[in-house]
Amino acid sequence: MDLKFSKEDLEFKQEVEGFLDANYPLDIKEKQDRRYPLDKSDVIKWQKILSKRGWFAITWPKEYGGSDLSPTKKYILQNVLAEANTPILIPFGVNMCGPVIYSFGTEKQKDFHLPKILNSDIWWCQGYSEPGSGSDLASLKTKAEKKGDYYVVNGAKTWTTLAQHADWIFCLVRTKTTSIKQEGISFILIDMNSEGIEVKPIITIDGAHEVNMVYFDNVKVPKENLVGGEGQGWNIAKFLLMHERTGIAGLAAIKRELNRLKELASEIYTGEDTLLEDNSFRKKINETEIELEAAEFTELRTLSAIAKNGAPGPESSILKIKGTELQQRVTELFVEMLGYYAHPFFKENELGSNMSIGPDYAAPVMPNYLNFRKVSIYGGSNEIQRNVIAKAILGL
Repeated sequence: MDLKFSKEDLEFKQEVEGFLDANYPLDIKEKQDRRYPLDKSDVIKWQKILSKRGWFAITWPKEYGGSDLSPTKKYILQNVLAEANTPILIPFGVNMCGPVIYSFGTEKQKDFHLPKILNSDIWWCQGYSEPGSGSDLASLKTKAEKKGDYYVVNGAKTWTTLAQHADWIFCLVRTKTTSIKQEGISFILIDMNSEGIEVKPIITIDGAHEVNMVYFDNVKVPKENLVGGEGQGWNIAKFLLMHERTGIAGLAAIKRELNRLKELASEIYTGEDTLLEDNSFRKKINETEIELEAAEFTELRTLSAIAKNGAPGPESSILKIKGTELQQRVTELFVEMLGYYAHPFFKENELGSNMSIGPDYAAPVMPNYLNFRKVSIYGGSNEIQRNVIAKAILGL
């Protein structure tokens, strides 16, 4: 295998770096570099900038507004954006619902939704998990009953990320009661402004309002919002989750944070030597870097599969496991690096207060550590992903 970038690839890397120098808004960059939370408008502004350049929906087919970048160029683009600490793209529209619509949707659904997703005119959220259904997604109870030209939806979804900002939600609903639970599930698109929808916040352990409960009380949804046929929701959901799990890995961002960790550790002294020179701490960093490099090769294989087949394979489950484990490990190393300075937890520090305990970069460390406990659970818990690997790859 040739591990060197071609001249064309290196020129593309310079092109991306030049684009960021000219187009990365300074106000957003400052928030990112200081680890301050972004507003919805910040995220949309940045996504529109990328979309205008053609670097937003990079896995979409060209015919729907996607890029024709090679897997290597996609890899380079994602890494350069991560190194520059640009905002993480909201995946629910571009990486999840969009591929479902252009793969399974009607022409009318494609014409209506895809341009709005591509231009970030619509903010999507995902309605999968339910109270009491956890990783057993097939046990969902939210019902959609057909009445004339509408489905009437009743039920509840939980852990719905950023639903407080969403214009639309894509949902798995039960349209039929069957002996095999998966066969009665359908995939439907719902306008969040519909009468009967209520969003209630869930405040997580890091103090953030990121997830929500979403309640549906006799919500009328036009039949034309059904994607695929009735009962096809389970297969569509599996297709979507492969895209989601590929993005969850976040390897480029892990590399950036690991480099930042090494830089900061080189400035912290434990006696005469820096923390980076401490054998025990350095060993943990080296082990993390080795696993990260191995995961990057898997990511390249997955990008190649998407380019050839339009969808990732079971490798996405491997990426999901290793990526989320690495994310958690890096946040743990930040806490270990700071020691007792990581313990105080003041949300005011994160929002720009002058109050500080320890280094000025310490404030977000504990909230990040707490927040990242979730990544091995959402998108299908890592235990479930090991079952997928055992079945789809090992044939067990």
